[in-house]
Amino acid sequence: MPSRRQLLTTGVLSGAALLIPSPASAARAAAAAVAAQKLDATKIHKYKTRLPIPAAMPAVSRKGGTDHYAVAVRQFRQQILPPGLPKTTVWGYGSAAHGGTFGYPARTIEARVDRPVEVTWINGLVDGKGRARPHLLPVDQTLHWANPAGGAGHQDLPAHLTSTPRQYTGPVPIVTHVHGAHATEEADGYPTAWYLPHADLPRGFAAAGSDYAAMREKAESYGARWRPGEAVFRYDNDQAPGTLWYHDHTLGLTRLNVYAGPVGFYLLRGGDGDLPEGTLPGPAPRPDDPDGTRYYEIPLVIQDRSFRRDGSLYYPDSRSQFHDAFAGPYAPVSDIAPVWNPAYLADTVVVNGRTWPQLTVEPRRYRFRVLNGSNSRSFILKIAAGATAPRPATAAVPFWQIGSDGGWLRTPVRLDQLLLGPGERADVIVDFTGLKEDTALYMINEAPDVPYAAGTLGTDYQAANPATTGQVMKLLVVGLRGRDTSVPPEHLTLPAATPLPDSAASWRVLLDELPSAALTGVNHRVAMLGTVAPDRTQTHLRWHDAPTEKPVPGRSETWEILNFTDHSHTVHLHQVQFEVISRQPFGIPPKPRPAEAWESGRKDTVLAHSGEVTRVKAVFDLPGRFVWHCHMLEHEDNEMMRPILVA
Repeated sequence: MPSRRQLLTTGVLSGAALLIPSPASAARAAAAAVAAQKLDATKIHKYKTRLPIPAAMPAVSRKGGTDHYAVAVRQFRQQILPPGLPKTTVWGYGSAAHGGTFGYPARTIEARVDRPVEVTWINGLVDGKGRARPHLLPVDQTLHWANPAGGAGHQDLPAHLTSTPRQYTGPVPIVTHVHGAHATEEADGYPTAWYLPHADLPRGFAAAGSDYAAMREKAESYGARWRPGEAVFRYDNDQAPGTLWYHDHTLGLTRLNVYAGPVGFYLLRGGDGDLPEGTLPGPAPRPDDPDGTRYYEIPLVIQDRSFRRDGSLYYPDSRSQFHDAFAGPYAPVSDIAPVWNPAYLADTVVVNGRTWPQLTVEPRRYRFRVLNGSNSRSFILKIAAGATAPRPATAAVPFWQIGSDGGWLRTPVRLDQLLLGPGERADVIVDFTGLKEDTALYMINEAPDVPYAAGTLGTDYQAANPATTGQVMKLLVVGLRGRDTSVPPEHLTLPAATPLPDSAASWRVLLDELPSAALTGVNHRVAMLGTVAPDRTQTHLRWHDAPTEKPVPGRSETWEILNFTDHSHTVHLHQVQFEVISRQPFGIPPKPRPAEAWESGRKDTVLAHSGEVTRVKAVFDLPGRFVWHCHMLEHEDNEMMRPILVA
């Protein structure tokens, strides 16, 4: 008899359930092929390269009270692995007018509170002859994705397939989302407002997504001009200072586009809600800094990646490379996608575009803006005296967290470790004062090498491999140069955010993962969101289903997020910075647990743990269409994203 989960799923294939053929021989062959081409992460030398510090993105102009940028995505080769190993072909953002500014990660857009920024985002994924480039990574055309080959009117819909498709080699769509920005709908990076590069396209291809024209029309109503292969987004920056970031958000391709490299920080400063100049460690990179400038505020993009022996990025090109080694049959014969993997945790840690780099630090305070930019991996970061110390390791130096995604915490929080799910950020101070020259410290990772599921290290999960993904970067103390005039973190008084009003309504939503409805014993078919009714009836919904969450502009509303899966998910709401209220296990009568101390500030991404309801409070005030989704990008790309209609 079908399970409850099978009965709830949508798109069930008709007929009797298929029996799975034995995948053993095919799985062995696939594993052997992968082993032959992959670079063994244990053979990559650590701490041989200096940590790069992303510079500031140059503006086109700063006239008329607005900062104007022209930012393109291009393909290039970069030394990500240590010298002596091949360079890696990646994508990255850079200033279209300054060819030397392209990098992975991208340069930082430095913005000021209440000073607008206008960015012309350009799809520059063309070769030297102006021809559109194919993707670096394997595209799964059986998903609900951008599907440019569907043509005008049929893009953004699953392809009609009679057999499992070959690799997609067509042009790549992009649309950029500034994660955490209080932006209007046309500037939010709506997943179906993507666009291809301005190039000769294959016959019948759609040049843009199904919502591109509507978003362009709205933007042009206030003077912006969108040309083919471009979109012009305006950010009013009418929010508190915070650690934002930008990345691609194309329907069904986000996991691949982000993995290929285009990410960068968008740091918002100033206004009445900021601290006075000189209070915190600095400076941070600024435009036109001379060579050799020393920085004491440093952005850190921490990600996991895998590589082939030739230096190229490795990402699984078959579902058979997932842990269940399922070798088919695949869609459309069954309901299992042939390429999509439910979660990919790579075997190498990359910080600011280098594998296991080293940073020299003086015996003084540093401010680190930390982003977990991984697809599906959570990090539990700790600074230890030894790279391979037994886990859990003793913290040699604490973190003082002063901010999170969208601004300041209520008060500085001393932490031995930082927990960051995919998409989350932490603004921290690390005080190296008093450490002797040549002291070596290591930032390590004690989260697991599988999707994080909360609990206690050693009891509920095992730490990441200490030889590879359990290490992040090295910190080597050098001599002090000049005085540190910043305020010790324990003495800081942080600007207080205005509390959100009492909630006037609530949305009760779910996270779930469904097994195959056609194959016996195959899990992880699709990741879905949905609703939970007052009588506890669960309704699973796909991206194309009508919006069920319709916030009223200006009204404070609670989102109750119920996680029915066996691991944690990071949930991201667009447009807003919310307050985390509480978490509570299902069916447990005691009072809910309040938000963690490091969640006391405004956030836009929250860890929702297995078997719990996570409550956040938000005020949407910009009308239009937005989205909410899981920020495990593999999940987002296979239905774990839903529209929000603010009206």
